[in-house]
Amino acid sequence: MIQTSIGTLPRENIEGKLVMSRKAESGGGAPVWYEAGLRHAWLPYAQMKTAAAPLPVVRTHGCRIALADGRELIDGVASWWTACHGYNHPYLRAAIERQLAVMPHVMFGGLAHEQALTLARRLAALTPGDLDHVFFSESGSVAVEIAMKMAIQFWRNRHMPARRKFMAFRGGYHGDTTGAMSICDPDTGMHKLFAPLLPAHHVIDLPLDEQGAERFARCLDRHAGELAGIIVEPLVQGAGGMRFHDATVLQLLRKSADRYELLLICDEIFTGFGRTGSLFACEAAGVVPDIMTLSKALTGGMLPLAATIARKKVFDAFWSDDPAHALMHGPTFMANALGCAAANASLDLLEREPRLRQVAEIAAGLARGLAPCRGLDGVKEVRVKGAIGVVELERIGDLDRLRAQFAQAGVFVRPFGSIIYLTPAFTIAQDELAILTGAIVEAVSRGVC
Repeated sequence: MIQTSIGTLPRENIEGKLVMSRKAESGGGAPVWYEAGLRHAWLPYAQMKTAAAPLPVVRTHGCRIALADGRELIDGVASWWTACHGYNHPYLRAAIERQLAVMPHVMFGGLAHEQALTLARRLAALTPGDLDHVFFSESGSVAVEIAMKMAIQFWRNRHMPARRKFMAFRGGYHGDTTGAMSICDPDTGMHKLFAPLLPAHHVIDLPLDEQGAERFARCLDRHAGELAGIIVEPLVQGAGGMRFHDATVLQLLRKSADRYELLLICDEIFTGFGRTGSLFACEAAGVVPDIMTLSKALTGGMLPLAATIARKKVFDAFWSDDPAHALMHGPTFMANALGCAAANASLDLLEREPRLRQVAEIAAGLARGLAPCRGLDGVKEVRVKGAIGVVELERIGDLDRLRAQFAQAGVFVRPFGSIIYLTPAFTIAQDELAILTGAIVEAVSRGVC
């Protein structure tokens, strides 16, 4: 049997394969496409034998997810933090439709197109300092891989090949591809299984206090000669537990990178485009990284696209008559015209509509709405930064059960580890936000351990 939002679906074992019943064909239960296709889909971050079945979605609009059974859920996570303008925004949809009619895609090797070059120019103008050179890809993990390759080859092109390792931080998450996994938290992260495959880097505690700063300095003293750079998620370590840190931490990292002549990489895939309250998290610290990675909200959650943006000094290390000094990377769908059109339209909305003011209003609503969780049994901390609200618990006993309870309450909230969090669209209405926070307060009040 498999549990879904619309009931329990029977399964039959035929020739060793798990096959769902097709009772939807007779008018009841799940849609036919759901039953016929789910048995073939391998879902993310899920033990397929025991995980609860996904909710069948037929439509999205605004901050709402419409399910096949007729229910609508208020979305509290903006599809892994991407849909900053809400779902199916008409301006974004129109931009994609116009581009679709002209040119959905063309390779970026030996060819170029208006949407990509316009987006590169706009990102260079929008990001802080002289982050002027944009390399496109299709996902955040790949953007991080490209940043790592840039940093390592930066030193090789300058005849310092020993600098090929990175300093990263416990609690960090940078993606699921091999290079990105190697700079995630090796102890509490989700990639421990792959440790024998991964190159070793220096993953230490963030320097959050004086003692941490001393340990950080000692590590740099010992290993600076082999480091290509320091990589950090500025202000918020997202998938590693929604852990916050102050702007002073970023300032220390920038100062230390300068002292040891290291490259500072800011992974803004989660935080970029307003999530923490400023357009880019590093701006809150007055810090300009040497390389920045962007994705998620880049297209307003419409299409996959990512960017790795380098300062002039990084780019200049590749500018050479020697072909071997070129950056040898080229994703098939890099600079996809539809994705770039969506991103340009998303930047239009960020310029024309009061998104940062909306983020400030969301922050106030999250702080107000989640405050009743403080002092409840099992609650370790309640914290808010920009449009991110977190209730950290001692533990969550049954994640699938808690997620199902939220769906029954009319909201889509996806807790993980020991945290319940909200990262809604910036366009969410205050009454919708209050329903989300109210559902969390109710769940925590009942006890989730």
